Amino acid sequence: MVHCGAFVSPASSSSLITHQLDESRHPHPKATSSSSLTLTRRLLLSSSITCATSISLFPFPFIASSSSSSKAASITDFVELEDSGGVKSLDLRIGDGAIPMVGDQVSIHYYGRLAAKQGWRFDSTYDHKDETGAPIPFTFILGSSDNVISGMTTAIKSMKVGGIRRVIIPPSQGYQNTSQEPLPPNFFDRQRLFTTIFNPTRLANGEGSTLGILIFDIELLSVRHN
Repeated sequence: MVHCGAFVSPASSSSLITHQLDESRHPHPKATSSSSLTLTRRLLLSSSITCATSISLFPFPFIASSSSSSKAASITDFVELEDSGGVKSLDLRIGDGAIPMVGDQVSIHYYGRLAAKQGWRFDSTYDHKDETGAPIPFTFILGSSDNVISGMTTAIKSMKVGGIRRVIIPPSQGYQNTSQEPLPPNFFDRQRLFTTIFNPTRLANGEGSTLGILIFDIELLSVRHN
C-alpha cells in the first residue's frame, strides 16, 4: 500500500483514506481472489494520482520564500517531456544560458524526494560538502552512460543554464539498481531509499508503479561543451 502522508490532499476520497489507515494498522494477508487484486490495483492507482496532485505543495527550495506562494501550481501545469518515458516537468525559472547536448559536462544543484515516503527528501547537493563546508554540485557527462538515472538526464537536456525545474520521474526512468547516481552520501539514507524502492514484498503486491516515483528540483549551473 502506498502511504502518501503529506501527499494526501483534503479532496481525497474518505473511503481511500480509511482503507489506508486501516491497512497500516492491521495488515491483511495477501489477497488471493481476483476481486481483491482488482481493488488493490484501483487503490494503488488512486493513491498514485492523489500523490502526484499534491507534489506541487512541496516548497520550492531554490525559490525565495517571499515568492514561493506565487509559484503554487497544480499537476495540470506539469508537461510530459518528449521521448522521456513519462517524465513530467514544471519550469520554475527559465534560464538564459546554454542548452546542454549529449556529451557535454553539466553541473547541477538538486533536491530529491521519494513519493512513497511522504515526499521524504532523501538527498540534495547541499548535503555534499567539500573541505570548507561548501555544497558540491553534481557534475557528470550528459548521456554518456547508465550511471545516472535516465529521468534526470532527460530533464536536463531541454533546460538552459540558470534554469530551475521540478520533475516527476516514474520508476521506469528512476533507479534501476543501487549504484546509479545521484546517491545520498549517508549510508542510512541510501539504505532507506533502496529498501523502499526495491522492497520485494511490496513489489510482489503490485506496487512497482508507485514505489520508485521521484521528485527532483534541479538547477542547471553550468555547461561545458566537449
